This record gives sequence, structure tokens and C-alpha cells, in this order.
Amino acid sequence: MMLGTIVNTSTILCGSLIGGTFKKGLCEDWQEAMIRAMGLAAAALGVSTMAKNMPQSSYPVLFIISLAAGSVLGTALKLEERFVGFADSHSKTKLGKGLSTAILMFCIGTLSILGPMESALHNDHTFLLTNAALDFITSMALAASYGYGIAFAAPILFLWQGAIYLGAGALSGFLTSDLLTEISVLGGIMIFSSGLSILKIKDCKTMNMLPSLLLPPLYFLVKSLI
Repeated sequence: MMLGTIVNTSTILCGSLIGGTFKKGLCEDWQEAMIRAMGLAAAALGVSTMAKNMPQSSYPVLFIISLAAGSVLGTALKLEERFVGFADSHSKTKLGKGLSTAILMFCIGTLSILGPMESALHNDHTFLLTNAALDFITSMALAASYGYGIAFAAPILFLWQGAIYLGAGALSGFLTSDLLTEISVLGGIMIFSSGLSILKIKDCKTMNMLPSLLLPPLYFLVKSLI
């Protein structure tokens, strides 16, 4: 049973509801302060994820190639422009930037990737319950800045973790620690770049980098067949 994922999804919905309600009573200066705080938190989380996983990588060039090739593909497909345009057209705030950050912080993290695997393979929900607590605070803070629309990240998280959960059993031999490390490195870079965008230091168009996550699995699949 996907207990951990259900709890994680519920905490994001609750956090978004609470944060969105608080938003109405926050002055513009306070909202800006919350946005800056989330930008710094995203940047710090990204750096922490990179620092933790890079020393463990056995393929130090793979993430560079994946990031470059994936970014070019994402740019060609205009993923960032399409996503932000769609989100902003349905919101009075700059929801697109906040929602893209929320999706990255909720989904592309070690706990959100390893958690469903531990849940499926060992019936251990510890990672996901820990992730749920962190996502509750994050969703509340983001919704206080960007509005109720942050809740749209919840079904995306459910589908993401659900896919990992369902695929973990069948692909247990393929999901090696090396592959998870490479994905975590890329995830850390994307979360960091998202933080830079929120802080208005540099608009890195993080959503355009998402195809990068497909290249490490493809590399390991080809490698296993040779």
C-alpha cells in the first residue's frame, strides 16, 4: 500500500491550503520576505544534495553531459515557457515560478526518490513520512507567497512517487545505487538553479533541464546491454 505517498500528498494539500489562507493577511513586504526565504532554502537544499552525492559518483562526467544535452532538448521543446505561461495564465500571481520550484523540491529529492522504493521493496515508510513533514512546511511557505495554486504540485508528486513505487519491484535490479546517485546530483543542481531564479540572481529556466534526468537511466540501460 502506498501509505507514505498518500500521507506525503495530503501534507502538501494541507500546507498549501493553510499557506494560501495566510497569504490574504500578508503585506507585500512579508510576501517578498517569504519568497526570498524559499529561494535561499532551495539554493541551500540544492547545494547540500550536490555535496552529499557528488563524492559518491563513479561517473563524474555523466551529470555534465546529461545536463548539457538535456538542457538543449528542454530548450528546444520550450518546456519552461510552456509551463510558466500555462500556470501564470491561470493565476493572478507569478505562480509558474513558484509551482516549478515546488515540483522540483517535492519530487527531485533523495527522500522523494528513495522513499517510494523503500516503501515498495521493504514496506518501510520512514523516508516518505520524513519527506511529508518537510513538504508540509515548504508548501505552506510557498503558498503564502504564490497562493493556493501550489496545491497543483500534490497530484504531480502522487503520480511521480506512484510510478516509482509501482516500478521499484519490477526494476529492482536496474535501480542501482550508482544510478540513484547520478539522478540525485542532477536533482541537486536543478533545485539550486531554481533557488537562483527565485532570488532573481539568474533565471536558469530550470524546467528546461528536466530531460537531463532521462539520460542517466538511458546510459545505464545501454551499458547493461553491452
